[in-house]
Amino acid sequence: MSLRKLLLRLPGYLGASGPPRRLWRFPALGPVSSVGSGRERPSRSPAHWNQVVSEAEKIVGYPTSFMSLRCLLSDELSNIALQVRKLVGTQHPLLTTASGLVHDSRHNLQLRGLVVLLISKAAGPSSMNASCQNYDMVSGIYSCQRSLAEITELIHTALLVHRGIVNLNELQSSDGALKDMQFGNKIAILSGDFLLANACNGLALLQNTKVVELLASALMDLVQGVYHENSTSAKENHITEDIGISTWKEQTFLSHGALLAKSCQAAMELAKHDADVQDMAFQYGKHMAMSHKINSDLQPFIKEKTSDSVTFNLNSAPVVLHQEFLGRDLWMKQIGEAQEKGRLDYAKLRETIKAGKGVTSAIDLCRYHGNKALEALESFPPSEARSALENIVFAVTRFS
Repeated sequence: MSLRKLLLRLPGYLGASGPPRRLWRFPALGPVSSVGSGRERPSRSPAHWNQVVSEAEKIVGYPTSFMSLRCLLSDELSNIALQVRKLVGTQHPLLTTASGLVHDSRHNLQLRGLVVLLISKAAGPSSMNASCQNYDMVSGIYSCQRSLAEITELIHTALLVHRGIVNLNELQSSDGALKDMQFGNKIAILSGDFLLANACNGLALLQNTKVVELLASALMDLVQGVYHENSTSAKENHITEDIGISTWKEQTFLSHGALLAKSCQAAMELAKHDADVQDMAFQYGKHMAMSHKINSDLQPFIKEKTSDSVTFNLNSAPVVLHQEFLGRDLWMKQIGEAQEKGRLDYAKLRETIKAGKGVTSAIDLCRYHGNKALEALESFPPSEARSALENIVFAVTRFS
């Protein structure tokens, strides 16, 4: 399927039709607590996530939080923003997404673009191909690689917006007026499609067929992963089938790892690196993204202060592993014991899960993927960019 045809079909996949969905969100990574990971850390490894990102941004030449600024400040999106203002006072999730895109000091939404830039600088120019010598290079990164980083963020942001579409068939009175949700959905689809169209235009300007194919396949993976995520997502009063950790890994790679992995590979292709270097970049992106997602899944179970009202996904890594250790029958029994007046008591269920092996196993799995990401980096020459990529891994594999 061509990228243009995929773009035309995305609204149907992600909100205009298809299986019911409630809310779609990419989990964002917040500050990470500090305890050592499985591999030896550099002696000067930053202690806080924000410090890791800040130091990495200095290495690539500018804050990646402004990477998509040209698109976000365009006349077309400004008109959409005026329409979004009409949602103020409603509970449509597009408002939360929009505010996070403008300013979110705790959650670095530009992580994917930052990693693409860092791995581009870590690899440097190809010594085997002189055709790149005429390309513009700033801070050790080709201009086409910077464009790719922006495209990666545009795609991620578009999917983030599309995941904020509300399933109108499952609306409750507490969710707000139907007309507000309908209007919010239309704006979410329109703005998400606009960002994807800009990403497609940027890809065409790169004039590299393999890069287009890689990002198109990443989009297909995202669509497939989102579809499976939705069909197996667990909501209150609805417990899904036992997906198992192997299935969880497959679905998580599609919905959270494929875009970063293939963008890292595409960055190497733009610099004309050989297949081995491209594969190592792919492996870093894949395993770092998996580790990042598991870290996010673990947050409700490891934070010292967690509100009793905070819900968590019943198909997150700790829960899936907990269920595998218990077996389906015991798991359903625990679900039943956590039900109160027809609603799931997440605080009670969270304590039950923390008492099992699922949380510690998820931490081990997070560190496993972190170590695989570090192994992939060993093929790159030592540099401050490589150290920054290592520090990102250390940040997402430390727990208290």
